[in-house]
Amino acid sequence: MTAGLDDVAAVADAVLFEGYLLYPYRASAQKNALRWQFGVLVPAGSGGGEPSASRTECLVEPRPGARLTLRLRFLHRQRRSVLDAAGTRSERLEIDGTPHFGWDEGVPRQVDAEIALDDLRAGPVIVPVVVPGARETETLLDTAGVPRGAYVRDTDDLTGRIVVGLDDVPGPYGAARLRLDVVNDAEVGPGVEDGGRDRALDRAFLAAHTVLALDAGAFVSSTDPPEWAAPAVRDCVNEHSWPVLAGPEGCTSLLLATPIILADHPQLAPESPTDLFDGTENDEILTLRTAALTDDEKREARATDPRAADLLDAIEAMGPAMVERLHGAIRPDGRAPDEVPTLVTPEVPWWDPGADASVDPSSDAVVVGEVEVRAGSAVVLWPRAGGDAQDLFLRGRSGVVQAVLHDVDGLVHVAVSLDDDPADLQTAHGRFRYFAPDELAVAP
Repeated sequence: MTAGLDDVAAVADAVLFEGYLLYPYRASAQKNALRWQFGVLVPAGSGGGEPSASRTECLVEPRPGARLTLRLRFLHRQRRSVLDAAGTRSERLEIDGTPHFGWDEGVPRQVDAEIALDDLRAGPVIVPVVVPGARETETLLDTAGVPRGAYVRDTDDLTGRIVVGLDDVPGPYGAARLRLDVVNDAEVGPGVEDGGRDRALDRAFLAAHTVLALDAGAFVSSTDPPEWAAPAVRDCVNEHSWPVLAGPEGCTSLLLATPIILADHPQLAPESPTDLFDGTENDEILTLRTAALTDDEKREARATDPRAADLLDAIEAMGPAMVERLHGAIRPDGRAPDEVPTLVTPEVPWWDPGADASVDPSSDAVVVGEVEVRAGSAVVLWPRAGGDAQDLFLRGRSGVVQAVLHDVDGLVHVAVSLDDDPADLQTAHGRFRYFAPDELAVAP
């Protein structure tokens, strides 16, 4: 069972460190002044609007004797301060040209548990989360080996619980609803009222997420459930967490519940060899920009966080072939045509949409139901399951068709602007949502 959880480690690590430290990876950069944005569970009563608990609910199809293995993972804030040679706290210390300064590091924490599903039928099972605080001191030496100061790293006590429950779902399919609550039970602590969010983070679970595995049975997709399970899935409550099937395509024994909405079976692109703490698929841009930092900027980035130093080392070790791989890939999964038409001449494109009178996005129409819709038509959005997970939030929303487009494969795409787009920001920039005709309905 543990091996199954480990199979999800790479994606889970990407969730754990999403936004941990942003380019240019320096403490002095404004974008790194406000950190810890995802999966933050603070002590109850801390204020600031951030939750103290998350809830994950999903359907399972258990088999007799099935056992559930779960792993809670999060970051523990570690405050790093600097002392000079006299033991006095210092804002910044230079030793042989290397800067040393205060910073908040994130220490990965993990809680594992294994539970028999039959035990859950008798009532919820509580798994305690206890992480004692600590203080560590690291002596800072100059190139001659003489002590010139020290780093002091402090963490607070963390306490909490994982509450796991199971309820049978009515019907002939033998399914059950699995419930997982992650609760931060730490005391608010002195100074939280004055220090606000900053003090609350000392006792928070940061980037909290869970990985679950069944040794017998299957998890049911919450994004694209089978028809029989759809009503029960709709009744599931997920707060500050979203469950997706994990592992390779077709695997139903692994589940990843994260504060970031993902599609089922999320994977890291094999072309991305470096952890950039950013999940927006712009590895090439970040890599090239990071390689172009000045020596002083790199020096500060290395001093900011050990993970930033590792990132810089990895980028500087990249050869031309590895950088070239970051430029992109065409995968044989239907997203690109099998054959690219041959150009007639190097000067003339194989197809010029501006010169093709047979298509006109501003006036072309497509049949939705039994009605033709075109630019200006009012529609209601019904994105199909199994597509972009973000699109599911648009179900039932109304909009206006802006264009009907035909691609080179003969497919039709309808560009839609939302009626409740604030100040028409997306429309003003020419940015629309795109749907297939069968994902739309004519507005009444």
